[in-house]
Amino acid sequence: MALEESPYYTEQEKFNYFVERISSRVRGKIYKSFNELVRPTAETTILDVGVTCNRRADSNFFEARYPYSNKITAVGLEDASFLEEMYPGLRYLKADAQELPFADNAFDVAVSWAVIEHVGSREKQRSFLAEVSRVSKAIFITTPNRWYPVEFHTVLPLLHWLPPETFRSILTKIGKDYFAQEENLNLLDEKEFFSLLPSNMRPRAVHARLFGPVSNLVLYATKE
Repeated sequence: MALEESPYYTEQEKFNYFVERISSRVRGKIYKSFNELVRPTAETTILDVGVTCNRRADSNFFEARYPYSNKITAVGLEDASFLEEMYPGLRYLKADAQELPFADNAFDVAVSWAVIEHVGSREKQRSFLAEVSRVSKAIFITTPNRWYPVEFHTVLPLLHWLPPETFRSILTKIGKDYFAQEENLNLLDEKEFFSLLPSNMRPRAVHARLFGPVSNLVLYATKE
């Protein structure tokens, strides 16, 4: 099965218009926060962790917006080598975020856009943050807020507020087997998100709101 045809993308396609409109609105707010907090210049080196092979309008949106593509190194498990052609100077590497092929503090800042909820267990999420923090001087990581009324991957309301085991059981029963697996979707709230951060990182929370409630959590952290 081609990556573009994986259950992640086929499930999203059912709500393509809705997801794209919502994603664009929220990510625009988060990108504004990125510029305000990081204050990047033409010399700032960026590691983007978790780029995708999908070419939908809201995929790899950071590359489409960021003006200094020659300073971006993009990594992911999927083949996103086409990004090098789309964005001059960008370097793409196929790599696992749990074991990045870079030296300590190799980048000024590492960004990751709604990836951590897809890496698996809490321990794998902790390992993900530790490795991303290791190779960069600062991190800017986003994830959907578990307590937002709608779960954006499944586009279901409120069910994700149930205990995770119950939520996954319901997803299985209604045919959403892919997102019923912890390794494919493991939602976080703010307390859990921040608890995974390495102790040498100084965090700052940023909230993105959609129609009132906090829809997305942003963890911006620098080394002490």
